[in-house]
Amino acid sequence: MPEAAAPALTPPVSDPAQHLARVFGFSGFRPGQEEIVRAVLAGRNALAIMPTGGGKSLCYQLPALCRDGVTVVISPLIALMRDQVRSLREAGVEAGALTSGNTEEETEEVFQALDEGRLKLLYMAPERLASGNTIGLLRRVNTVAIAVDEAHCVSQWGHDFRPDYLRIGELRRALNVPLAAFTATADEETRGEIITRLFDGQAPDTFLRGFDRPNIHLAFEPKDQPRRQILDFAAARRGQSGIVYCATRAKTETLAQALREEGHSACHYHGGMEADDRREVEVRFQREDGLIVVATVAFGMGIDKPDIRWVAHADLPKSIEAYYQEIGRAGRDGAPAETMTLYGADDIRLRRAQVDEGIAPSERKQADHARLNALLGLAEATACRRQRLLGYFGEASEPCGHCDLCTNPPELFDATDAVRKALSAALRTEESFGAGHLIDILMGNATEKVKSRFHDALPTFGVGRDLSKAQWQAVFRQMMGHDLIRPDTERHGALVMTRAAHPILKGLEKITLRRDLVRKAVARPVVRALVSDEDAPLLSALKAKRRALAEAARVPAYVIFPDRTLIEMAETRPQSMDQMARVSGVGAKKLESYGAAFLEVISGALTEPMHPARRKLAGRDAGALFDELHAAQLRLVRGEDGHDRYLNCSAATLKQIAEIRPRTREHLARMGGMGEAKVERFADAFLALIAEMDG
Repeated sequence: MPEAAAPALTPPVSDPAQHLARVFGFSGFRPGQEEIVRAVLAGRNALAIMPTGGGKSLCYQLPALCRDGVTVVISPLIALMRDQVRSLREAGVEAGALTSGNTEEETEEVFQALDEGRLKLLYMAPERLASGNTIGLLRRVNTVAIAVDEAHCVSQWGHDFRPDYLRIGELRRALNVPLAAFTATADEETRGEIITRLFDGQAPDTFLRGFDRPNIHLAFEPKDQPRRQILDFAAARRGQSGIVYCATRAKTETLAQALREEGHSACHYHGGMEADDRREVEVRFQREDGLIVVATVAFGMGIDKPDIRWVAHADLPKSIEAYYQEIGRAGRDGAPAETMTLYGADDIRLRRAQVDEGIAPSERKQADHARLNALLGLAEATACRRQRLLGYFGEASEPCGHCDLCTNPPELFDATDAVRKALSAALRTEESFGAGHLIDILMGNATEKVKSRFHDALPTFGVGRDLSKAQWQAVFRQMMGHDLIRPDTERHGALVMTRAAHPILKGLEKITLRRDLVRKAVARPVVRALVSDEDAPLLSALKAKRRALAEAARVPAYVIFPDRTLIEMAETRPQSMDQMARVSGVGAKKLESYGAAFLEVISGALTEPMHPARRKLAGRDAGALFDELHAAQLRLVRGEDGHDRYLNCSAATLKQIAEIRPRTREHLARMGGMGEAKVERFADAFLALIAEMDG
């Protein structure tokens, strides 16, 4: 029989799972990642809706490493692109960005890498697509795929619309390459817009990966001294990085000042600030532990900080999608994170006014009011918030057991009678009036407006005297939350009934509402520690080392290692480079750059230097075989009797043998650095070790 062909001396790394381990240091994919990666790698168009923190970027970065050519990544913000490029380079990946924030030297470096064929990932803002020479450049550098981050920005009526995203479909057609679009916030309507504008209406492979972020605790509170509520929430989480979202610019400044006066490190951020001042806040937030940023929604989409421990809303967000995206900035590392959203009647009025005063057509305004109703329904939910939030995005789930309503069930009452009275009042006034007028009718208040329209003669006049004005306001608010009534923009906010209201009005269905929404604040849950008391001091020391390395490199701390990796170090306490390589998040490049420094913190002693060739095998079976081969070589450098001529193999040769694992003397002889004399001296010992290792 002819001899079987010997394996290649340098086995190719084309499997994304191998890159996942070697480059990024992860032992496995997160749920849902692998099938997206395989689809993108196969060259199919793809649309992936994944939760914030679900690992979207890896789904286009890994395929880019597995194939020749350049993957172009369209991303909305310079800060986001810089962070990803910096992190990729730290992991040993050739990546670059062409942005308006580049220096001439940075831009020249990117073009040189493209010309030399080294660059795997090229980031650019959608605005660059307006340049006439962009398509020519991308053709010249062998662009093989397009990835679109934050793809919901293509939706013209979405909360983050970017006009230049509309050019991406044209770019895909011009280059004739596959496109993968990623977003964390896309309801069914937005998904339809993405498919129309990016894929010419041809449905791509679509992956809807659960919206659940179980590590994030959900909570809402009615406003009751709201500044004090925010200050108390921050005080219970002192020293943790957080974001407070406000509806107005002025509020960000006053609330940030109040936090500083209570001893917090805090700053404000809004669109009215100078660009340099905004950038300074972004850089501080990325690099400093424990900083609180009080901001409008202008802050966030470009912030890729994994260890934000909490997000608070001092005012109600404008939609459930915006709420989901904003709270999703907390806990991206998977560790516990908390949220708290305050809301009140003024918030609802403000958000309604913003919809009504906008430039959108009537049908869009109706849809926006429905979205606001959905958020109000989440705020005033009667049972598990997570279940209701996921239900909005089309996911069925069981009660989570740890949101604020699961841990402190609200006081409920059968509100069918009250709701039927309210609906009857709306129906008998031809659905032409707002809540204030309807409440006057229900309470029997014969105001001039009521009398002038003869509404004091209606059968519903005075039937609701058993409830106060505040109680009726709460009933109407919850009716909106259940989407029983909506403001009609064409009738100046008059409340109209939805289809869901009719069975209740006719007595065919009942409804339960909350009586407790004006109750006093309850005790808040105790914040869970990131690690045990025993491991906390080591975690603090590891963070201090990380901060020192980050400051020296002038990069955000999490670029060195995220909190999640430091927590695993503190809990597992690796004692060698092999053990360190098995820590999640420690890839080959980061092991080389930082492994010894963090081992020194853990063990309290300098780590014995490891040969670079051996370090590349750290954490792999080949590393253990390398050590056995090296020990056998030391024993045989002067032969079995110790009197022969000195012979040894280089570390590079031992690495190659450990990786390839030749099974015959002939195959061993083909290893680089092995000659006839070395084969004669070492072959029996080396082949026996390989056979023993492979079982």
